[in-house]
Amino acid sequence: MNKLFTTLLVCLCGSTYAQFAPQAGLAGSTAIEASSPLIDGWASTCTVQRGYIDIANPGAGHVTVGEDINAINAADGAIVCLGDSGVAVLTFPGALYNGPGADFAVFENGFKNPANASMAFLELAFVEVSSDGTNFFRFPATSNTQTTTQIPGSGVYMDASLLNNLAGKYVANYGTPFDLSELAGTPGLDVNHITHVRLVDVVGAVSGHGSKDNEGKYINDPYPTNFPTGGFDLDAVAALHMAVTAVPQATPTAATIYPNPATGLVYVTLPTGITNATLVLTSITGQVQLQQPAGQHTSLSLASYPAGMYTIHITGDNGYSWTGKLVTY
Repeated sequence: MNKLFTTLLVCLCGSTYAQFAPQAGLAGSTAIEASSPLIDGWASTCTVQRGYIDIANPGAGHVTVGEDINAINAADGAIVCLGDSGVAVLTFPGALYNGPGADFAVFENGFKNPANASMAFLELAFVEVSSDGTNFFRFPATSNTQTTTQIPGSGVYMDASLLNNLAGKYVANYGTPFDLSELAGTPGLDVNHITHVRLVDVVGAVSGHGSKDNEGKYINDPYPTNFPTGGFDLDAVAALHMAVTAVPQATPTAATIYPNPATGLVYVTLPTGITNATLVLTSITGQVQLQQPAGQHTSLSLASYPAGMYTIHITGDNGYSWTGKLVTY
């Protein structure tokens, strides 16, 4: 039965030829690991426009899982779901520029087929960049995945070697790289001063509302994903070539969480001078677990919370805002 199922997967999503780089961990892969020394920094802001649970049934509403802040800072498994045709716009502490090789990488939370390392469950997104935050230009995307049989919302794996310039090509903890030189010479775009990256969820239907690649072919990826976690799951965007244009303020603004990872009690310390602060503890799915006032030193009991990943968001007077990740065990 397992051999028959694997054969079916290859027939559905496999290839008669491999044109592009294969899945992370295989020879020739271009995947960027989250701990790579090539990374200069991470996106520092993210604004998401939620997409539909199922674009063919708008009445079902929009996806709900995750928060915009889950996509900032380093890749950590905390995601925000875009839904069908959802959009995320990200900025960085500096401008991205066209350096040697890839210039930034997008992280999603796909996972490999345990029986075949070249195949994985993937959800895809188009990638666009801008030098002014208004005019965006899309990387030319290619999908050579077959379009005769629709990939369902779960249970079927895809071959990364059939995909190019589509975010989500690689599994969790491995970013899909993008090279700005591919867009050099585009009128209205300065590839040495990229201020915004925009991700647009691929609707993977092979007819109707489905998205098409640069050659006009339907892009076959899981559809419908008619649940609150549907569509592209954005984890983070890493800058591989970034020029920091702003000088950090001398006054520290970051809070600290100790210990982290933690069990039992965790201590949160605010910078000196932050007043009227509020602390919000949020689960990885975006559900508020706790909201309370915060002093310069605040202790939280984790006894009633299951092990996992959480977000701590703190706001205070004079526009103070800080977000950090907490891992409990």
